[in-house]
Amino acid sequence: MSSDKEYLDFVLEQLSDLDGISSGAMMGEFLLYYREKIFGGIYDNRLLVKPTASAVAMMPDAPKELPYDGAKEMLLVENTDDRHFLAELVRAMYDELPAPGKKKRNS
Repeated sequence: MSSDKEYLDFVLEQLSDLDGISSGAMMGEFLLYYREKIFGGIYDNRLLVKPTASAVAMMPDAPKELPYDGAKEMLLVENTDDRHFLAELVRAMYDELPAPGKKKRNS
């Protein structure tokens, strides 16, 4: 199953208080970036985030789910209606996220 653009638009609107939020399509799903670092994605119309220490601390009871077969578990964000919580979650995660990968140059 793939995600709906409408759900992506809803999540992006909920995160619109943050500067530097963007998304990218990937095989019917959407990766989510904050200031160029991937913090999560939309998979099967679910907002999943990387299980950083901050995210686990802010959502200790969050279910761990697989975005797709063979992937690492991520945390399901159930409280998508709370814009303030979402912004704080993403801000808290930022320093724990890996640096963006270098883009390969075609020669």
